[in-house]
Amino acid sequence: MQDQPVLSWKVAGLLLGLLLITATALVKPLGVSTQYVVTDAIVLHRAAPNAAESNEYLNKYGQRDDWGVGYGWMLVFGMFVGGGLSAFFTKKFRQRENPSLPSMWREEFGSSSPRRMIHAFAGGALLLFGARLAGGCTSGHMISGISQLTIGSFIFGISIFASGIVTARLLYKRRLAS
Repeated sequence: MQDQPVLSWKVAGLLLGLLLITATALVKPLGVSTQYVVTDAIVLHRAAPNAAESNEYLNKYGQRDDWGVGYGWMLVFGMFVGGGLSAFFTKKFRQRENPSLPSMWREEFGSSSPRRMIHAFAGGALLLFGARLAGGCTSGHMISGISQLTIGSFIFGISIFASGIVTARLLYKRRLAS
C-alpha cells in the first residue's frame, strides 16, 4: 500500500504558482544557484579584485553587497528548513541507515549505496553546470523562466527532459531491451 500524498498535485501546483507570483511581485523570480556565484564573486572581489574584474563571468556578480545576498541565502536555508518541517509535520520523515535502492538500479548496477550516491551527485553537478551555462538554475529556468515565457528556459526544459530520456535509455538498456 502506497502512502497517499498530503496534497494533490493540483493544490501543490496552485500553491507553487501563488508563491511564484508573490515572490516575483515582492522581490524577484525564484532561483537559487545564482546565490553561490554571487557569494563567490563577493569573496573574490574582496580577496583578489583584479582577478574578479578580469573574469568575465564573475565580474557581472558581487561588486556590491545588495539585498540579493541575504535574500538568496535565506531562500537556500528556507528550502532545508521548509523541507524538514514539512516532513516532520506530515510524519513522512524517517531516517534509514541503509537507504533502499530502486529495483531497476539494483538489477543494473548492484546494491552499492555509495556508487548510487556518486552517480546522483555527478548527475546533479552536470545538471547545475548546464543550468548555469544557460544563464540560470534549475528552479529559475523550470519554475520562474517558463512561467515568464523565457525562450532560454523553454530550451533548457526541453533539453533536460530529452537528455533524461536518453540517459535512462543508455543506463537501463539491458532492462529496456528485454
